[in-house]
Amino acid sequence: MNIAGVYSFNRGESVLTSQYPAELEEVKQVIAAVDGTKCKTKTSRERTMPGRTLYNPRALNKAFKREFGLRGWEKHKVECDYSTEYYMPGFAPGNSPRGAFREMDFVKNRVGVEVQFGKYAFMVYNVCAKMTIFHKLGVIDAGIEIVPIKLFAEEMSTGVSYFEQFVWDLEHRGVADIDIPVLVLGVTV
Repeated sequence: MNIAGVYSFNRGESVLTSQYPAELEEVKQVIAAVDGTKCKTKTSRERTMPGRTLYNPRALNKAFKREFGLRGWEKHKVECDYSTEYYMPGFAPGNSPRGAFREMDFVKNRVGVEVQFGKYAFMVYNVCAKMTIFHKLGVIDAGIEIVPIKLFAEEMSTGVSYFEQFVWDLEHRGVADIDIPVLVLGVTV
C-alpha cells in the first residue's frame, strides 16, 4: 500500500520525526509491505453495488496485524473497572460489568497505532478519546492513525470514512489541551 495523505494533528509529525523516528519508519515499512490488492475479496450485497468486488476491511486489518507483528508491535489491552456509584438509588446492579476492556491495535516504545477501515465515529474516537486515555494510563506519548483516502474508501462498503473527511473535522474541531500528538496517514493501494 501507499501513503497518499499526511496530516499532523497537535504537532504529531514533528514529535514522531524527532522523538520516535525508528517507530515512524517501521510504520511506513508496514504500510509499504501490505499488499492491499490481495484484500479485494468481499462481494457486495448492498443495494447500491450488488455483486461488486470490494476491499475487505477484515482482510486489510489481518494483513496489517501480520506486518506489525513481524516488527514487534503488540496489541495493548486494559481492563475497565466500571463504577456503579453514578446509578440512581434502586437501580445499581449487584456488581460492575465484567470483561469490559479498551484496546489499542499496536504499541511499541510509547507510540500507539490504530488502523481504521471502518465507520467514521471510530476514527474520531481513536484520536480524540482512546489515544488520550492510553496516554493518561502511561502507555503512549504519541499516536498514528492509518485510514483510507476517499478514492480507496469508495472501493469498500458504504459508510467507511476517509482521510479527507477526518482531516476536515480535526481542523475545524481544533486542538484541546488534553490531545496528544497524532499523525494521520491516508493510505491507498
